[in-house]
Amino acid sequence: MAFQRISYPKPIVQKVLCKILLRKKPRARKRLPVIPQGIEQTRFFVAIDEISTEIGDNKVEINDKQLDDGWYMEPPNTHDGMAITDEEELVSSAVIYPGSTDDVQKVVRWANKYLIPLHPISMGRNFGYGGAAPRVRGAVVVDLGKRMNKILDINPDDCTCLVEPGVSYFALYEEVQKRGYKNLWIDVPDLGGGSVLGNALDHGVGYTPYGDHWATHCGLEVVMPTGEIVRTGMGALPGNNTWQVFPYGFGPFLDGMFSQSNYGIVTKMGFGLMPNPGGHESFLYTFKNEEDLEQLVEIVRPLRIAMILENAANIRHALQVLALSGKPRSAFYDGNGPFPTKIMHEFLQTHPYGECTWLYYGTCYGPKEVRKLKLDIIHREFMKIPRARRIDPEKLPPTDYFWTRDRISIGKPDLEDLSWVNWWPNGAHVAFSPVAPTRGADALSLWHMAKEQWAKLGLDFFFDFVVGLRELHLIVECVYDRDDPKQRANALEAMRSLIKEAADKGYGEYRTHLLLCDQVAGTYSWNDHALMKLNEKLKDCLDPNGILAPGRSGIWPARYRGRGWEIDGDRKSSEGDGVTPPSASTKL
Repeated sequence: MAFQRISYPKPIVQKVLCKILLRKKPRARKRLPVIPQGIEQTRFFVAIDEISTEIGDNKVEINDKQLDDGWYMEPPNTHDGMAITDEEELVSSAVIYPGSTDDVQKVVRWANKYLIPLHPISMGRNFGYGGAAPRVRGAVVVDLGKRMNKILDINPDDCTCLVEPGVSYFALYEEVQKRGYKNLWIDVPDLGGGSVLGNALDHGVGYTPYGDHWATHCGLEVVMPTGEIVRTGMGALPGNNTWQVFPYGFGPFLDGMFSQSNYGIVTKMGFGLMPNPGGHESFLYTFKNEEDLEQLVEIVRPLRIAMILENAANIRHALQVLALSGKPRSAFYDGNGPFPTKIMHEFLQTHPYGECTWLYYGTCYGPKEVRKLKLDIIHREFMKIPRARRIDPEKLPPTDYFWTRDRISIGKPDLEDLSWVNWWPNGAHVAFSPVAPTRGADALSLWHMAKEQWAKLGLDFFFDFVVGLRELHLIVECVYDRDDPKQRANALEAMRSLIKEAADKGYGEYRTHLLLCDQVAGTYSWNDHALMKLNEKLKDCLDPNGILAPGRSGIWPARYRGRGWEIDGDRKSSEGDGVTPPSASTKL
C-alpha cells in the first residue's frame, strides 16, 4: 500500500500550526539552474532530456525557480531551508523523483554516463545538519521520499517491518494503528515527520527502549554507485523468510558501510518493532543548580547500564521550557547577548516546574508492580541531589511539554519540538553533537565548553544531554535568524570552534552539518588519518566515477580530491577548483 509523502493527524497539525511559523517567502529574484563543475551546460540539458524520457517528464524538475524555504512539513528539496550561509551556496541543479529501485538504478547509470554528481535524500528533513542541500553545488538531488513511500510489510508476530525511504514515522504509526496491531510500538525521534529509513542511516535516536534506530534495523536493499543492486544479510538468499529477523546472514556484515556514507543508495530497510510492554509511566525531575549536572550524570550511568532507566536518558537545560512555549525570545527578554539566567529563573518561579536549571524526562515500562520497583529506585537515587524535585504529572496541564515527552516515549509521533525554532524571527538552527563517556566530569566539561561559546557569541544555545546506553551525547542547538548574516556567521563560527575544542579534549561528533563534515572527519585522524584513507579506498573502488554524493561525511572521490573542495577552516566558498577529467578506463 502506498502512502502520501505528507501524512499527519489533523489535531497535531492544527496544534503546531498555531505555534510554528517557519515558512519564509520565496526569494524575489529569477534564478537560473546551477550547473555542476565539470559539466558543459549544453551536455547537461541533453542529459536531463534523456533521463526525463527514461523515467517520465513529470519526474524531473529543473531548479530554475525562486527558492522557497518552506517549513518542516513541506521542506525544500533543492537547498537547505535553514541555510547557515547564503542559500545559493549549497543548491541543486535539478531534482529527480524515482518511483522504484529500478528507477534509481536507471538514474545511477545515467549519472555515470554523463558524470553528473547525485545527491540522494529520503525526505529532506535533516534540519540542523543541512536539510536536503547537496554538498556539491549544482548536483542533482534524487528525492526518494515523494514516490518511494511504501510500507512493504508489517509482521505482528515477528514484530518487524520493511519500508521504503519515503515512509515517515507518522505514516508507519498510522498504518500500525489502522491494522489494529495494538501489540506493536514504533520508536520515534523528537520530531515524527522524517524518514524512518533516513533517520537510521544517519544514526538518529528515539525514546523507547528501541531508541538506537540503527541498532534495530535488519536488512538493506542498496543500489550501488555503478548501478548494481545488493541485498544485505539474509536478503542475499533467494526466497528467504528471515530478512527482517536476522541481520548478519553469512560472511562479512556490510550494512554499516552504507550508514553516513556515500557508498550506495538504500531503497529498502527492515526494522524491529517494540512489543507493547504492558504499560508505562512517564516521570519528570528538576534540578536547581548548574553544577548538579555532574552528580546527576554519575547517578544516571549505572541506572541506565542496568536498564533501570529503560529509555534514552534525556537531560535538558531549562531555557527550553521558555522556548517550547512557541513565543519569541523578545517576549521574555529584548536585550542583546546571551539570554540572562536570572530572567530564566524568574520566569520559572511561576511555572509548574519551579525554578531549576536541568530537567530529566524519563519513562518506565511494564506492569504496574514492575514500574513501581524501578520508579522507587530512581526516586531514591535522584533525590540524593540537594533540592531535586519530582514533578507530579497530575498537576500539569494537558498542554504542558511533559505530555509530548510522554507520547514520544511510547512511540507516538509528535511535532511539538518545532516550537523552540520560533525563538528568533525566521528561526533556524545548527547542531553540535559530540559523544563522551557517561561521566559527570565529562558532561560538566562539555557544558562549560559550550556555555563559553554561548556567552562569547551572544546566540542562545539549547542543551540536551542524551544517554544512549553507555555513551553520552550532548546535542547543542544553536538558534539564529537565517535572514541575519551576522547571526549566521556567528553560528557557524561557534560550531567550528566547538568542534576543534571538543576534539582537542578527546570528544568526537557523531553527526554534523554538511558544511562541517570535512572538519569533523579531519578530527578522526589517528595513525595519520588511517580511517579516512580506508574510506577513500572504498569510495574509489565502489564509485570509480565519483558520482554519488561527493563530500558526504567528508569522503571525496578521486576526481574531487586535492582540488580545494574540502572545508576545514573559515573558507567562504563550498566549491573547489573543478574536477579531474576521468580516464577512458574509468568510465562505465
